[in-house]
Amino acid sequence: MRAFVGYFTTKGIYEHVEKLKEETKGYLKGKWIEPQNLHVTFQFLGDISQEQAVGVLKNLQQIAEKYTPFKVQYRSLGVFPDRKRPRILWMGVSRGENKLKRIANEVAKLNRNAGVRVDSKPFHPHVTICRIKEVDRKKLGGLMNRYRSFNFGEEVVDRIALISSSLTSIGPIYSVVEEFYFRRKAD
Repeated sequence: MRAFVGYFTTKGIYEHVEKLKEETKGYLKGKWIEPQNLHVTFQFLGDISQEQAVGVLKNLQQIAEKYTPFKVQYRSLGVFPDRKRPRILWMGVSRGENKLKRIANEVAKLNRNAGVRVDSKPFHPHVTICRIKEVDRKKLGGLMNRYRSFNFGEEVVDRIALISSSLTSIGPIYSVVEEFYFRRKAD
């Protein structure tokens, strides 16, 4: 199974993605992410065995028991790998960023101990919104500057999931294998 650990965002930020898609129509060509596929990835796992998946699920359950729901704020735009060779347009995270990093580090550590390979790239909390095919880099730079401090909205992160990713000719199809809700605060 091809999989990753993460959570799906709420549909609230999609209206901003639609606006950006319209705003960049004349100078950015690419594959915009559908609303149901917008997500934050804590760790990309690649192809994992059934045995590894069971280990990952145990790890996620353990992590979920340690955390309470928390707010994140989506803010600013960025690109991977860099402005000279933009391939991915993403929406960043400001509020809640450190907690997301802590969770991602914990996921990677537990999964490495369970024999799952760990991506060597450092975790950068973001939501991929477009896979860029062609772009006018100067105009893209202007867009990123205009949205440098823009607030795309907030939401509560209250779960973590193992998500399978099936690649198809029309794009990836994501399915939640199992998700674990963060423990609730005591009343």
